[in-house]
Amino acid sequence: MAYQRRLSRHKAQYSLDCDDGIEYSACLHEPTPQELLERMETFLRLWNALNSLPEIQGRRIDAYIILGKSIKEIAEAEGVHEESIRQSIKRGLERMKKTF
Repeated sequence: MAYQRRLSRHKAQYSLDCDDGIEYSACLHEPTPQELLERMETFLRLWNALNSLPEIQGRRIDAYIILGKSIKEIAEAEGVHEESIRQSIKRGLERMKKTF
């Protein structure tokens, strides 16, 4: 009981379910300028690596990774076999790794 009184007197009772913004502020992480710069550099390197690919590979990787489409959906949209999409994505990612 003494422990509970001490908690309430010093206002050290917090609940993440009380909708007062504590949950949001506890989860929020404000990136430092250094982190923002590193993110921007990584984004530019990835963007350059993606743009260095042939158009078809770039389009397939974009659809699969960025847009979240399945290989089956991409194959149906392009009218080709799923295996060719798989191989194209695999080769494109390997090429991006070399560039990156």
